[in-house]
Amino acid sequence: MSDELRPSPRYKPVSLFVTCIVDMIYPDTGVSVVEILEHLGVEVRFPLNQTCCGQPAFNSGFQNDARQVAKQFLTAFADAQVIVCPSGSCASMVRHYYPELFKDDPALRQQANWLASITWEFTEYLVDGLGITDVGAKLPPTRVAFHHACHGYRLLNLSEQAAALADHIEGVTVTELPGADECCGFGGLFSVKMPEISGAMLEDKVKNIEATDADLIVTGDASCLTQMNGGLSRQNSARRVVHIAALLARGLRSAQTEDRPADHA
Repeated sequence: MSDELRPSPRYKPVSLFVTCIVDMIYPDTGVSVVEILEHLGVEVRFPLNQTCCGQPAFNSGFQNDARQVAKQFLTAFADAQVIVCPSGSCASMVRHYYPELFKDDPALRQQANWLASITWEFTEYLVDGLGITDVGAKLPPTRVAFHHACHGYRLLNLSEQAAALADHIEGVTVTELPGADECCGFGGLFSVKMPEISGAMLEDKVKNIEATDADLIVTGDASCLTQMNGGLSRQNSARRVVHIAALLARGLRSAQTEDRPADHA
């Protein structure tokens, strides 16, 4: 199903696909997504039997193993009306590669096509799906620049959505990151199988981060965040990378704190 024919996600409950890395390493990012969606009046559901999307096995050529993991996804989200994922990488796996995984099984391929059509990356859901760029967030003066995570940028056309959301946070100025569309070198198992190349790519990315005037680097994939923050930490850099959901939630909490009436004894 083409993106033009995707069903509208408006006025429907969202099933959150939180992803492995967010679940295991950055649970606060998952909480941030829920905070933002509920603030916007969206009902959020969380299928407890969700697991990995199967991308590591798929990218390594183990399609049978990936298919078994993907079947669990089809089961976990069988009743979903809209699926939202805070990762362009995992959303791309479901959107682009699940139909391919089940090409020889008509029934599962039909289900995979349907779930692909209702799966949205988090910023894509807000901006393209709901038409929202301003969530009512507010921060002290902050300059942010964006790293375009590869899968979301190249497979889901996520080039402007996160920046549009950040640009509408009061106090935030969006600035440029040199080589914003260049890979950070993580690439899942790529960084394990080819550590020297991965390390060289990360070194270039860290140099570009140090060259920008941004206070924060923002991205939409926790895997890229992990890779870049690891490199920055080893270089003793004060710069850090944050997930777009964390940035929005931080701004939302700040705005709510400012708007809360002061207590008068």
